[in-house]
Amino acid sequence: MSHSFRLAAPAAAVLAVLLAGCAAPTHTSVHADASYRAPPTWAPLPPPPPPAPVVSVYVEPPLVQPEPVFIDVAPPPMLVEVPPPQPYPGAVWTGGYWGWQGRWVWCVGRWSSPPRADYVWVQPYYEHRDGAVVFVSGYWAARGVGFVPPPPGLHLSVQIAIGGGARPVGPMGVFVPPPPGSRAGLIVPAPVGTPPAVVVSAPPVTNVGMRIQHNNNNNNTQINRTVVNNSVVNNNTTVNNVRNETTITNVTIVAPPNATANGRAFQGDVPAAAHLAAALPAVVHAPAPGLQQPPQPTTPHQQQAQQQAQQQQTQREQDVHREREAAHAHDAARERELARQHELATQAPRPAASTPPPRQPSSADDRREGDRAGEHDKQRVKDKAKQREIEKEKEREKEREKERER
Repeated sequence: MSHSFRLAAPAAAVLAVLLAGCAAPTHTSVHADASYRAPPTWAPLPPPPPPAPVVSVYVEPPLVQPEPVFIDVAPPPMLVEVPPPQPYPGAVWTGGYWGWQGRWVWCVGRWSSPPRADYVWVQPYYEHRDGAVVFVSGYWAARGVGFVPPPPGLHLSVQIAIGGGARPVGPMGVFVPPPPGSRAGLIVPAPVGTPPAVVVSAPPVTNVGMRIQHNNNNNNTQINRTVVNNSVVNNNTTVNNVRNETTITNVTIVAPPNATANGRAFQGDVPAAAHLAAALPAVVHAPAPGLQQPPQPTTPHQQQAQQQAQQQQTQREQDVHREREAAHAHDAARERELARQHELATQAPRPAASTPPPRQPSSADDRREGDRAGEHDKQRVKDKAKQREIEKEKEREKEREKERER
């Protein structure tokens, strides 16, 4: 009995503790120190570096198509360079575009005479290819010698521009730089041979979408027919020279509203001639910088040297002008002579078809001719012998007459 009581006492104590926990649960207090910091303040980003200063250069164009170059950045937007009046007939406006000399440089526009007779000016070539720009500078070429675009499989090393620049942004293919004031890197798709100056009067663009298309094509086909008559064999040969000439009088520039800086759609016709397009009023006036003037001479010796250099330069220009005039005159005279020969060939009477051609002599004819010649010689010898006999007979008759008189 006492043993069971000793076991029940601890159990009662445990039960009391459990019942007390259910009735009054314990509380746990946690103390922590929290501190709040102000949000971090970021310094404003530095402004982008200003564009590199424009370098203007005079370029002496080559007389053959130059080799293409592969450039990592796009040419800058076009600049405004209004051409002066044409100084003399036949002068061609060259330059006024972005060229490459380790960086994009502005090739100053100027009036120039073709270096040779019948030479024409070929516009520069820009192509967006594989994230870079294929560029061929402007040059002189003989009329009829077409431009050959660089083939797609041509391997070229990328040239890194001095001072950097913006990558080309726009579709792949041929293009011209964007209008003045446009976002750097944008390109304007255009057909091959489009003068870059056609975009000078267009509004600036901030997005892709502006494009150029040709219109007003005048196709002239000239056929020169030359008839050659051969009187020996009686053959008539007709030669047809066909020359196709396509004249582009103007181009159309189109841009959707989301491409222009003012948010308005644009469509306008612009002259395709570079000097006429460059003379139109620009929406954004971004003038092309002029060339730096050389320091003026200060001493009399320097002034005299400068005057002599200017005189020599003027003399060289006059000599070149005279040579070109002489070449033009020679070509004109040659064309007149060819036209005269062509006119004589067309007016020459054609031989009658019934006239039999002359028969070529054969070997038998030669033998017969030789026999006839031999017989003729024999007869001539006989005639001479007979003539001598007659003369001798006359002499004998005279002698007999003298004897009778005696």
